[in-house]
Amino acid sequence: MLGNFLQQNKTVGFLGCVTQIYFLHFLGASEMFLLTVMAYDRYVAICNPLHYLTIMNHQLCLQLVFACWCGGFIHSITQVILVIQLPFCGPNELDNFYCDVPQVIKLACMDTYVVEVLMVSNSGLLSLICFLVLIFSYAVILITLRTRFCQGRSKALSTCASHLTVVSLIFVPCVFIYLRPFCSFSVDKVFSVFYTVITPMLNPLIYTLRNADMKIAMKKLRKKHMASCCPVKR
Repeated sequence: MLGNFLQQNKTVGFLGCVTQIYFLHFLGASEMFLLTVMAYDRYVAICNPLHYLTIMNHQLCLQLVFACWCGGFIHSITQVILVIQLPFCGPNELDNFYCDVPQVIKLACMDTYVVEVLMVSNSGLLSLICFLVLIFSYAVILITLRTRFCQGRSKALSTCASHLTVVSLIFVPCVFIYLRPFCSFSVDKVFSVFYTVITPMLNPLIYTLRNADMKIAMKKLRKKHMASCCPVKR
């Protein structure tokens, strides 16, 4: 996709298009599963802190990560199978910046009602279910925090804030795109760019700002800037 931006002739082969679909959904679904697992990790850390190391041991972490990658692969290969079985006879112009299932299946010269229902069942419901599981897990965490002291409560909320921010940035556009495939809006491209470009760019910033060393460095930088702007008169 990045190489295509630099070319005058904006074309992509069918194999390249299917490859984009595969990696987009493989990495996207794997990230959704990882975010869901991270919510479970936050739940154990806040609600069962004394048993955290026993529950979230090294072996369980490896198993959860492996399960996330397997889930992403199954989801992605299902999407690819749906696409490669469709007949395409033109026009072959995608209404997006990259190849994705909702736009590609609209190019097929056949009734795609069943395919779009399958896509909703696969991508749309996957995004919605993971999002609802995350909301439920954080609702349980917030109810648990009501009985904690203010210091522990603020620390726990700080731990969850970055994760909730990333979850909202990823899941809301995905649910909007994949849960209603039978119609398209002009803002679809905006949402597509948002969760494929903007959100990955914001992820490092969101998580880095929670780092203790980064917070100290930012405070020192702010004090230095204030001192330079307001010099002391003698």
